Amino acid sequence: MTDSRGRSLYLAEQVREIDRRTIAAGVEGFALMQQAAMAAYDAMRKTWPTLRRISVCCGSGNNAGDGYVLAALAACDGLSVQVIALRDPQELDGDAGQAVAMARRAGLKFQPWQPNMRINGELIVDALLGTGLSGAVREPFIAAIDAINAAQLPVLAVDIPSGLSADSGAVLGRAVKADLTVTFIADKLGLHTGSAPAYVGTHRLEALGVEASRQADIEPCAVLLDEMLISRCLPPRARDAHKGDNGHLLVIGGAPGFGGAALLASETAARLGAGKVSLATAPAHVTASLVRCPEVMVHGINSKGELEALIEGADILVVGPGIGKGAWGQAMLQAALASDKPLVVDADGLNLLTTHWPLEYRDNWILTPHPGEAARLLESSAGEVQQDRRQAITELRRRRGGAIVLKGAGTLVADQEGIAVCPFGNPGMASGGMGDALSGMLGALLAQGLSLDEAARVGVLLHALAADRAVAASGERGLLASDLASYARFLSNPVLSNPILNNPGTSDAYNPEE
Repeated sequence: MTDSRGRSLYLAEQVREIDRRTIAAGVEGFALMQQAAMAAYDAMRKTWPTLRRISVCCGSGNNAGDGYVLAALAACDGLSVQVIALRDPQELDGDAGQAVAMARRAGLKFQPWQPNMRINGELIVDALLGTGLSGAVREPFIAAIDAINAAQLPVLAVDIPSGLSADSGAVLGRAVKADLTVTFIADKLGLHTGSAPAYVGTHRLEALGVEASRQADIEPCAVLLDEMLISRCLPPRARDAHKGDNGHLLVIGGAPGFGGAALLASETAARLGAGKVSLATAPAHVTASLVRCPEVMVHGINSKGELEALIEGADILVVGPGIGKGAWGQAMLQAALASDKPLVVDADGLNLLTTHWPLEYRDNWILTPHPGEAARLLESSAGEVQQDRRQAITELRRRRGGAIVLKGAGTLVADQEGIAVCPFGNPGMASGGMGDALSGMLGALLAQGLSLDEAARVGVLLHALAADRAVAASGERGLLASDLASYARFLSNPVLSNPILNNPGTSDAYNPEE
């Protein structure tokens, strides 16, 4: 299902319930299994059309059943098929038992799993563990997963890579690294966040004719952000627009010795269309800031009182980039929190909240923690946050209000509409200053009149898509946060940016570096 917000995402139990209801309505379970296997097989053949030999690794339950049916289809299609059984096929019953029988009728023999056994295929089909896995992977599946990952062969994962949590995207001890994952009936949250981007590979949904949206009482747990949200929220400006129509943003940050982060946020905000951008920073950074970006109105601030006068004239505040944890930063954040202006809090601003304002709750702010900062806000650990990012962001919003952006692979946004997941972005973003650029984008969008929820979602999209476009032009290594501003500017202008929205890697699309 896709609505105006994006594709619906579900938890594993929700998908199983949709599956149960579909079967109860008269669709045979084994027929559904055959459809799933055929969809996965078709995807495999389209992706790797020259294959002649495959190895299918089957566990137990319906995931194994999908594997046995796929093996039968491949054998009937003339492929050489090795079936490796982690569980005795004789023990499988129900639909999975019918799948085993189908594979036998196709003339297939089954090899019991043995450590160090030879994998004969040119490709491995992973049908070991499905979405029902909740605890840690155990033997012999650990050894089998290690063997699959060590084989250096392409891997097709059936429904989900074995060992990956369908709900959180966490690796449950071990997980298969797939090149292609074909998932069924409805999309799962755990295929898009946490560790999932490193394990899922190319992702494909096959609904098998089942319309999850008809189950009105089963509310999706999240949505997958759609890049077309940008053009819906940022239409062309009126012909008589002036700078006052697009807001006055004040960026507060840059403690002595840390001026770059606040300047980066300010310049990015200006590039993304804020009508006026002011920067309140330590006096030592004024000259460098003016040289770097003369369009930003820079103010050297020594005291809370000096800042309060600037806050009075601003519409939106961004506080935190380079603010530090010392007395200067504490005074700056205190002044920002004392106002009723909408604000974005990032970096050390979040750390100061943890230590000095642990109970602060607001409906008009956006908080942008990475997992470590989120852990401090929740009094937990980064590892615990990553084990269940959905739970972490839900709890953060309950405690802090507003909109929360939990950064990382598969960035999450939690707001009054629910949870959204960003499917874009790349490893090149693992460099300093990316969060500062994001905070500038969020502030600029708020200044231009987007609601808190719209700004959080569109800002995350623009940030990730701009990074993808920059990487398409010049590669991942060496990507700088300052590279994103020009790409984000282009993406935010819908008349110009349609080629990028349709394909961030389009070769003839605009390239600010050319």
